Amino acid sequence: QVQLVESGGGLVQAGSPLRLSCAASGRTFSRYAMGWFRQAPGKEREFVAAITWSTGSTYYADSVKGRFAISRDNAKNTVSLQMNSLKAEDTAVYYCAARRVPGPVTESRFYDTWGQGTQVTVSS
Repeated sequence: QVQLVESGGGLVQAGSPLRLSCAASGRTFSRYAMGWFRQAPGKEREFVAAITWSTGSTYYADSVKGRFAISRDNAKNTVSLQMNSLKAEDTAVYYCAARRVPGPVTESRFYDTWGQGTQVTVSS
């Protein structure tokens, strides 16, 4: 069984950077893409960023474009999210997810493996 484990969350001040990492462990699995989603209290889970595993194409939500960068390390089986210029509205639980089949990378319903989430809190 494949497991995704996020790390790197924490409490930071507005304007600070933070880097999240997601490590995949377990049996080898093929994946089309991996993504980051977030959920703030009282809100629905929303797409943040995604990267296709074979080509490295990246996708971002408009709210984070220019501030966040997603990357992958095929050899280490990890995906990272570099978050710069953090804002209070970025506060949320961030989830790493993987999907095996091609399709819209911004839609959470197509992802079949999820991590447990890591809390990011940005103080203003």
